[in-house]
Amino acid sequence: MSPSLRGILYMCAGVLCLAIGDAIAKWLGEVHSPLQIIFFRTLVSLPLIALLAHFGGGLTKLRTRRPVVHLVRGLIYTGTMFFFVLGLTLLPLAEATAIAFVAPLFVTLLSVPLLGEKIDPPVLAASVLGFVGVLVVVRPGGDAFHPGALSLLAAAVFYALMMITARRYGAREHLWAMVFYMTLVPMLLTAVTLPWVWQNPHPWHWLGFLGAGIIGVGATAFITLAFRHAPAAIAAPFDYTAMLWAVLLGWWFWGEMPDVWVFVGSTLIIGSGLAIAYHDRRTTLKRRPTS
Repeated sequence: MSPSLRGILYMCAGVLCLAIGDAIAKWLGEVHSPLQIIFFRTLVSLPLIALLAHFGGGLTKLRTRRPVVHLVRGLIYTGTMFFFVLGLTLLPLAEATAIAFVAPLFVTLLSVPLLGEKIDPPVLAASVLGFVGVLVVVRPGGDAFHPGALSLLAAAVFYALMMITARRYGAREHLWAMVFYMTLVPMLLTAVTLPWVWQNPHPWHWLGFLGAGIIGVGATAFITLAFRHAPAAIAAPFDYTAMLWAVLLGWWFWGEMPDVWVFVGSTLIIGSGLAIAYHDRRTTLKRRPTS
């Protein structure tokens, strides 16, 4: 099996884990606050991340000289998870997933003021196309508009900020340190809120909390392996397989069937993302020195 094919399979496995984790969060959100869901997810994930770090080079990889950076990233990640889980509880799974696809577009746009990067005209045109797709899915001002869409857009902005900070500081910090502290901060923050949001879990809910934490770490591990085996331009587009799983899981568990506009908007958003990935790949190849 070629490294690229192995990377694609890892990416698909990671995306499947994310989709299942989203479905579990949506199910738990019918009873529990997003804060309680985040607490248990991070509580389960944290020791597993430490274990992976141990086998990936030792716990010394968790040492850091930038605690403030990790605190800020943890706060951003808390906002990402809170607004995303809240949006999942308010909207059908496929529609929520489609709106979440806008996050990479926010990364592209915010990288200009925050990282000083430049956007080529083709990338700007693709980004505009992606936002048109979001408007098609969300339909602000129409009868189909739901306030939950605003929560998911907020989650996308927080996610973009998280990726931008990773791009800025990731080369100076070990991967597992970035992931560990990004998980530790929301666990501590949400633990403080539990006396006000606590709902006694049903026995099945305990399995959901456990499963969400394990699956979340599995998704991180699979996606990390994907980018180690395959170039980003090859692996990243398979992130959009999440839409397939979201439609299937939403239909299977909640009888949800997206309307045609969700599919139209999703096509525009996915097309935008693929166009940006293709442009980045061509730009990288042009800049690569030749012998």
